Amino acid sequence: MSTPVSSIRNLGPASEQEFARAGIADAETLIALGPDQAYTKLLQSGAKPHFIGYYALVMGLQGRKWNDCQGEEKDRLRQRFDQIKASVQNPHSGIEHILNKIGVVEKRS
Repeated sequence: MSTPVSSIRNLGPASEQEFARAGIADAETLIALGPDQAYTKLLQSGAKPHFIGYYALVMGLQGRKWNDCQGEEKDRLRQRFDQIKASVQNPHSGIEHILNKIGVVEKRS
């Protein structure tokens, strides 16, 4: 029996749907992946990066309120978030994709 993603603190029905689109259908899978790998899969599925969503996930997996993250801990999470975001290149998002598609800018590999 699987547990809904929304059973994890700070994650509701909208998060559950986003994670399902990323192939993470239950809380057990999300917990096993951990926050960084799960968030990477989320971004790879086309979700827009959002720092608060990332640290709410991290806090939720620790059983903490989303706004419990402050100071140096929040700064460290920001660095992790920025690294994750930089590592995921979604070729189907953003203005560059649109401009490439219509031939306004040279296509990049």
